[in-house]
Amino acid sequence: MRKFLALSRSTHGVLDIAMTGFAALLWLGHFPALPVLVVALVTAAAGYTALYALNDLVGVKVDREKFAAAGPNAGYSVEASELRYPIARGKLSLGSGMAWFAFWYLLALAGACWLNPFLVVIVLLAPVLETLYCLLFKVTYWRALVSGLVKSLGPIAAVLVVVPRPSLAWLGLMVAWLVAWEIGGQNIPADWNDVEEDRRVGARTIPLVFGPRVAGGVVLAALIVIVTLSLVLPVMSPLELGLPYRLATFAIGFVLLLVPGFQLFRSHEGRRAARLFDRASLYPVAQLALILIFVLLPE
Repeated sequence: MRKFLALSRSTHGVLDIAMTGFAALLWLGHFPALPVLVVALVTAAAGYTALYALNDLVGVKVDREKFAAAGPNAGYSVEASELRYPIARGKLSLGSGMAWFAFWYLLALAGACWLNPFLVVIVLLAPVLETLYCLLFKVTYWRALVSGLVKSLGPIAAVLVVVPRPSLAWLGLMVAWLVAWEIGGQNIPADWNDVEEDRRVGARTIPLVFGPRVAGGVVLAALIVIVTLSLVLPVMSPLELGLPYRLATFAIGFVLLLVPGFQLFRSHEGRRAARLFDRASLYPVAQLALILIFVLLPE
């Protein structure tokens, strides 16, 4: 079972699920009905489990090239399992991985049908975008934008579960926030940490194409956008999220994003990129914890 969980990067997946919870509570302002909450959690877990597995399934050939000379680098604490990339490293068969993906994907599809039939479109779109993201690895650095769109699908689905007809303008604002978080806090730092392995196989990532100075500038700019937009997100919530909430969300962004991001921008060190990745991975959990406080506070 550990090999399958490593295939789906279960630790990282659980952290990402927190963002769907945050999005739902932000828009609804309270917990949904228990049956909806349970099915939504199962569906989200199944969806993230399937997509992370698909990433390794589609990218298995490139991963084998990357780790032909040596195993994966030390990585980051949320991706620290010794069983990372189990298919590429011969620890799990391709057929077993495909069966694992199919089970969780079908479960996510069934849950989406029950919650809101329109969610089926998102569930069908997610693997298409994830596959495109993997196939663009040696083609263009614009794959980072695709990654941001993939990460935004889960929170979008969460909003549609609790608010069937959300404001498209506010939804677009949330997507911009999510895309900036994925690009500045996850995608570029991850590529930065893997830059030597990626160079061997001719990857076209932002750190490789533009170098550390430009990559660091893009990261810092994206992180500033994230923290700025987080101060605007309360406008889409029925909750009274005034100055205390805004101060708290700014503090979260400052500690988890801006501080490690500025350290990376100043030093250009790979270990700083890994640290930023770790801190940014905790950002959804911190946002969920913050919104829970305001949901549970007595009126």
